[in-house]
Amino acid sequence: MTTRVRSHAKINLGLAIGPSRPDGFHALTTIYQTLAIHDFVEVSAVKLPGNTPSEIFLRCTEKFVPCDDRNTCWKIVERALQRLNISAKVTIHIDKRLPVQGGLGAGSANAVAALIGLEKELGIALPAEENLQIAAETGSDVPLFLIGGTVLGQGRGEQVSSLPDLPETYCVLAVPDVRVSTPQAFREWDRLLAEPSPAQILGETPENELTHSHASDRLEQLGRTWGAALSAPQQVRTNATGVFPAAHGKDRAENLLLELVRAGIVNDFEQVVFTQYPSLRGILETLKQNSPNGSPAIYAALSGSGSALFGLYRTAVDARAAVERLEAQGIATYETRTVGRQEYWRTMIENGVSGGQERWAID
Repeated sequence: MTTRVRSHAKINLGLAIGPSRPDGFHALTTIYQTLAIHDFVEVSAVKLPGNTPSEIFLRCTEKFVPCDDRNTCWKIVERALQRLNISAKVTIHIDKRLPVQGGLGAGSANAVAALIGLEKELGIALPAEENLQIAAETGSDVPLFLIGGTVLGQGRGEQVSSLPDLPETYCVLAVPDVRVSTPQAFREWDRLLAEPSPAQILGETPENELTHSHASDRLEQLGRTWGAALSAPQQVRTNATGVFPAAHGKDRAENLLLELVRAGIVNDFEQVVFTQYPSLRGILETLKQNSPNGSPAIYAALSGSGSALFGLYRTAVDARAAVERLEAQGIATYETRTVGRQEYWRTMIENGVSGGQERWAID
């Protein structure tokens, strides 16, 4: 028997970077959003006698993906078997359809798909909280895929909680042939913050100077503000005197995205990554711009540390116009849409209902 699991991509609707922590990671606040575009991960597993060492075999259709213990699927399955105190022969096959470049969480999503497939194959599972811990040990982005939909990420991104889902929205991914080093992006961010500001040069210390304590407070405040924006009622207040009319579906998605923009949603990595890779800024402008064949993006940004970028659009026509602009520049593109939590879990396991939503969609 083999279990075939969808392994969805994600984008970061916003990402704020805080101070470096004692463990070497940076504090973060982000909003993750899962997308319809996905890989497939196939898992087969059989139990072995108790004293027999577990065996893991991994294959992938993408030659650049490691197929040994460096792979996130291998890591999470190995950890899960140890926690379950079970020996098993596990075969994993990754049908890679997502781009390998950073920013879309493909490897992290593959790990969770492998974990779900392992549970299905063995007919046994750890408690949700323990699997979230295993996911966090495997990688910072991994736990979000145990919730799906629209997710608030804090800590180093691994502390996750469900947010009200953004209604289905058209999305265009731009995946340029650029490799962004996430560690280097963090180093550049630290260097940027270490540079003296004009006020410091004059010997002043303004109230908004970014210290470690102020940065941590900023992350907490942004988490609350962004979460509140996505929790806004159908009549979303725009200012002291005006409101949007009652909205549903795509109109409501547009309203909530605009509310997030007003709430200051940004990706801090853009400040350093666009300096290192100026072509990415040009791609972002292409995603944003108007054209004779479509309206501009409601919101567009870098995802994670890149190099993938995305735009969210009102209509399929607007999304298609963005694709045509990008393709004219020779940029690889993917047309997709956002996926809410209910659909994410309902379609997780192909040819069957995963039943995962009740276990994993926790606050």
